[in-house]
Amino acid sequence: MGARPTPDKPSFRQRQYAFAAHLRDPRGVPPPADVPERRMAVYRELFFNNIEGLLASGFPVLRRVLPDDRWQALVRDFYAGHHCHTPLFLEIGREFLAYLEQERGQLPEDPSFLRELAHYEWVELALAVSEADPEDRGPLDPDGDLLGGTPLLSPLAWPLRYRFPVHRIGPDFQPAEPGGPPTYLTVYRDREDRVRFLEINAATHALLELLRDEPTITGRGALLAIAQSMTHPDPESLIGFGLDLLKDLRRRGIILGTPARI
Repeated sequence: MGARPTPDKPSFRQRQYAFAAHLRDPRGVPPPADVPERRMAVYRELFFNNIEGLLASGFPVLRRVLPDDRWQALVRDFYAGHHCHTPLFLEIGREFLAYLEQERGQLPEDPSFLRELAHYEWVELALAVSEADPEDRGPLDPDGDLLGGTPLLSPLAWPLRYRFPVHRIGPDFQPAEPGGPPTYLTVYRDREDRVRFLEINAATHALLELLRDEPTITGRGALLAIAQSMTHPDPESLIGFGLDLLKDLRRRGIILGTPARI
């Protein structure tokens, strides 16, 4: 058996914690006394660069709109302070988003669109690797009656609402304030497993949310409910337009069809 740890001979786990704590926050936590500085420098650079590279590839627009020093400071703050709940590299983006939304707050140097842009960029990766299976919706008729039947929303289609026009933000367009109406988007994975983005209006967004939240509602019932919420004077007149919309959403793979009759 090995010797028991003492203050001058810490346990292996204690050494690991001290080593990791310094790597996460080299400015705030001193390095282990018995590890050469040259070796620690290699580890510091390797670990941080791995995380920075993952975030830069997962949030490329955010990386481009932030000056180098502010991007580095943002990543370092995440790296030092956020406790990840998964060891999977593919989940680092979700952890970064959780840090932005739940821990960082809105700092004066942060652009107002920071969290929304990060969410928009995260959605693309999240959908690309999602294991949700449209076949879990059960047997379906891809050519079913979209008005009399129940239009089935794909689990790989996400209706989204943002205050900022996140799909337009880039180095040459960085709005300081939201301005104008909200931005409505549907991000979805098509039948060829490609992630696509579709800008929609408020009514289409409401329709998709209704189909998602009330999975037994008919297409006609959903369209009439939307018309009623808009206080439209002649709800029935919207049915023809709504059917064309449902057909277009089905063509794109956002709507899968209707439940098959067994």
